[in-house]
Amino acid sequence: MSGTRRRPPQRTSSGRRAAGGRGRGRTDVRKRLIDYPRAGRTGPRRWLPSWRQVLASFLLCVGAVAAAVGYAYATISVPDPNPQTLLQNNVYYWSDGTVLATDGSVNRENVTLAQVPADVQGDFIAAENASFYTDPGIDPQGVARALVHMAEGGSVQSGSTITQQFVKNTYLDQSQTLSRKFKELLISAKIGASMSKQQILQGYLNTCFFGRQANGIQAAARVYYGLPVEKLTVSQGAFLAAAVNEPSLFQYADADPRARAQAQARWSWVLDRMVKTGRLTQQQRARIAAAGFPAPRKWAPGSGLTGQTGYLVQLARSYVQAHDPGVTDGSLSRGGYQIHTTFDRKKTAELARAVAKVRAERLDPAHRAADRNVQAGAASVDPATGRILAVYGGPGYQQAHYSDNADTSGVPVGSTFKPLVLASALQYGAVLKPGTPPAPITPGSRFDGDDGIQIKDRQGDYVTDDKDPTGLLHQHNDTPHRWGYISLRTAMEQSVNTPYVQLGEDVGYGDVARTAKTLGLRPESLAAPSAGFYIGTSTPSAIRMAGAYATFAASGMQATPYSVTKVTHDGAVLPGFTAPAPVRALPAAVADNVTDVLRGVITRGTGTRAQALGRTAAGKTGTTDDYRSAWFIGYTRQLATSVVLFKEDPAHPQLQSLAGVGGLQKVFGGDIPTEIWTAYMRNALSGLPDLPFPAPAPLGHGSNEPGAPSPSPRPTHTPAKHATRPGKHTPVTTTPAPGLPAPGPRCHAHKCR
Repeated sequence: MSGTRRRPPQRTSSGRRAAGGRGRGRTDVRKRLIDYPRAGRTGPRRWLPSWRQVLASFLLCVGAVAAAVGYAYATISVPDPNPQTLLQNNVYYWSDGTVLATDGSVNRENVTLAQVPADVQGDFIAAENASFYTDPGIDPQGVARALVHMAEGGSVQSGSTITQQFVKNTYLDQSQTLSRKFKELLISAKIGASMSKQQILQGYLNTCFFGRQANGIQAAARVYYGLPVEKLTVSQGAFLAAAVNEPSLFQYADADPRARAQAQARWSWVLDRMVKTGRLTQQQRARIAAAGFPAPRKWAPGSGLTGQTGYLVQLARSYVQAHDPGVTDGSLSRGGYQIHTTFDRKKTAELARAVAKVRAERLDPAHRAADRNVQAGAASVDPATGRILAVYGGPGYQQAHYSDNADTSGVPVGSTFKPLVLASALQYGAVLKPGTPPAPITPGSRFDGDDGIQIKDRQGDYVTDDKDPTGLLHQHNDTPHRWGYISLRTAMEQSVNTPYVQLGEDVGYGDVARTAKTLGLRPESLAAPSAGFYIGTSTPSAIRMAGAYATFAASGMQATPYSVTKVTHDGAVLPGFTAPAPVRALPAAVADNVTDVLRGVITRGTGTRAQALGRTAAGKTGTTDDYRSAWFIGYTRQLATSVVLFKEDPAHPQLQSLAGVGGLQKVFGGDIPTEIWTAYMRNALSGLPDLPFPAPAPLGHGSNEPGAPSPSPRPTHTPAKHATRPGKHTPVTTTPAPGLPAPGPRCHAHKCR
């Protein structure tokens, strides 16, 4: 049927061709944007994507992730550093440059990278991030390893570069989460692009935690090796690089065998890494191994400000704040200060030992109630410079004794004030008769030394006293011994009150107070005008009294006691801490004559116990009314030291009588305080020459108190007839009558030695 014609395809009402020919049996399907499940496939094949679909999906995911990361990188900003990472401690240094103490809430002292030896830097780079100087701040392989570990069910790992660890320490927290890790990576990339490698490494070394409460490499160098970071060796640096890896264990490498073994293994591994990265040769590595593991020094957690340390730190802090208003309690709490002090490590220890030795020998609080609550304070000053070399402030903060007995104003100084009255009289003279100009005074000038005499002021009127039934002051000595008219030298040696009370009135409160302030006593520590002022009712600190006597030792050149030589903050030197320049406070002739008088106190007066020093020395004893305090202040050319003893019940903060302390009926400055002074000075001056004091220049003719007879020496002592008015005495020798007790120090408005 060749002539038969084929029928054309028929179209449906929708316009589609009807199936026919070879397409018979197939459905014409409309084309889709994403052919999934795949059309024209049946069974499982419908669900298998084509290779084109797989590739497209992969590229789409990569693009989406890249876009998300790019957006996150563009929008994330580097946060402010964590406030805790900005905190440092304050470091206080002894005068020899070694560390005295640190304080602050965080044990950290930031350093510059230049302070860290290059080999020590190499230890950390080899151990933590060998590609540090070439990578962009992120280690993709490390990140991949961390992700694999996490996928296997382990804890989140860091895989961190030094840059990442710096970011984590400085800007983020220590949590181990994916979100924190993601932020770490982004910020690390930004930090790597904006900061130099040196800045990053410096920040890393200052923020690492090393154990033993040490934050940063400087604190670590000190707690593990007692060294500043500049003096670390490559071997010690390798240990510290190891400690960063497991600080909670390695901090006990001094005592725990397990910790030591693991620390030693890690230390060895760090050194091997140094060789592998080309930072050490095999020969250098062998020499380090031969020297042995650099075991850290023993650790005493929580030692704190014990012993005298707390008082020294507080003294230095107070000095810094007084000389720089910008240094506040708040700024000190944030730390970063390096405070270099004048304190001598050896002398401070010797002073504490001297106090402990004499207390142990003389006091027995366990068996004698009078010996309880007895306190001591002491201070030692360099006469030439005013440097405070040592203080004894008390038993220590660990004994809950926070008040510094060396720097406390509140304990009357007694007869140790008399040399200041004498110095003022030698310089300004004394009005011996009303309406006349001041007359010259010398140590040989003679005044009435009898007990119970009445005192006149410069106008010739008797000084009043509300406590006396007569309404007039009857000045008393420690004993009723009748001295008659005696020289000011003898009165100083035997600590007789009456001559110095009358002398003080004749010189005048204004001039005596001016001399005291010129010698360094603070105005607020000086007592109000009264007869007792001249024999020690003022309450200067032991430090200030040592400084005043140091002026005598320096022939009248006064150097204000100071405790700080230099202060830096974050490496910048603060102005205002240059040493005070000595100034002329007294004419040399005045100061040297006072010294000559005070030498007699030791050679033949109330301070004879100080002769045990075996050196040329001068000093003065002092004891107050009711024995509420006992002092000895003495000096050589090289050192001036004050010692005070007093008694105070912590539950009732007021001075109590020292009577009965040490089994003594009366406690004088020439007893326990002088023993402490002598024990300390003997060791503190060991090895130094015994320097003589300058010969005192003659002061010329001195005037006597009206009524004093002309001298007529007698071979033996004859007590003078007692009288309450001048002019009725015969002269006496300076030696007490047989059978009379040797005069002892005591002082008050009415009684003082």
